Amino acid sequence: MKVVVDTNIVFSGILNSNGKIGELLLNSKNHFQFFSVDYLKKELQNHQDKILRITGYDEEELVEVKDIIVSKIKFIRDSLIPKEDLLLAEEFLLDIDPDDITFLGLSIHLGATLWTGDKALMGGLKNKGFLDVITTKELFEIYISS
Repeated sequence: MKVVVDTNIVFSGILNSNGKIGELLLNSKNHFQFFSVDYLKKELQNHQDKILRITGYDEEELVEVKDIIVSKIKFIRDSLIPKEDLLLAEEFLLDIDPDDITFLGLSIHLGATLWTGDKALMGGLKNKGFLDVITTKELFEIYISS
């Protein structure tokens, strides 16, 4: 199953690599293929100080955890997502969360499920008829049942 992960999922995986998100990202390669956009790497860099503060990691520990988690994700350059997929994503997200357009555009392009912990994003997409989104709980249930 192809799954596009958004920023909040990866942040959560770094913040608690022993939780369900960490388990999924680190140990489910036989069940899921994880993808994301290069923009996510920039977001991790931009919020590094905040992540250090929250986790209590030193810089070396953070680099190690971050490297392990991102190694489980195939990153796609934003520029490789077809314009029509980004435009469709923009139609869905303009009044919900424009920051997630590239994630949804990649999902549409790959025919993948979007994994997010953002309830407003998920609810907004489902209200507009985009149903190929999944919560951590739902993805974990698929993982443990297979």
